[in-house]
Amino acid sequence: MDIKDLKTLIKMVTETDITEFELENAEDKIVIKRGCQVAAPQFQMPQAVPFAYAPQAAAPAAAAPAAAAAPAAAAEEGDAITSPIVGTFYRAPSPEAAPYVEVGQVVEKGQILCIVEAMKLMNEIEAEYRCKIVRICKENAQPVEYGDQLFIVEKL
Repeated sequence: MDIKDLKTLIKMVTETDITEFELENAEDKIVIKRGCQVAAPQFQMPQAVPFAYAPQAAAPAAAAPAAAAAPAAAAEEGDAITSPIVGTFYRAPSPEAAPYVEVGQVVEKGQILCIVEAMKLMNEIEAEYRCKIVRICKENAQPVEYGDQLFIVEKL
């Protein structure tokens, strides 16, 4: 089995709810597993926060409702381009390279907007129509979930 077929299998598994896939023939045996296995933790939990810092910890929780309202307001500004998969958002093809798009830039249909990495596969997210980038919703190297807003755009 060549690498192209293997990549296709991995993509099919990541785009479904399948947690384990096994294929065996006379030449090859392939097992693809998703999800987490129960294992010993690889990090230590932080020590308890001293009482003097407890009031500061409550302040971010109070700001959470305001942060939750921000995506709703962003949806009203324009159309959202969302993540088609779970992965890591990258604005550029490499750390040294310039970002694919910037706020205010007009992009054509089919132009690459960003990359979402999933299971070591770099998935290029392309514009589905001609549009202007109004806002970039995610930071570089930030994890994204299926359906998360990546960009707010204005159709042209």
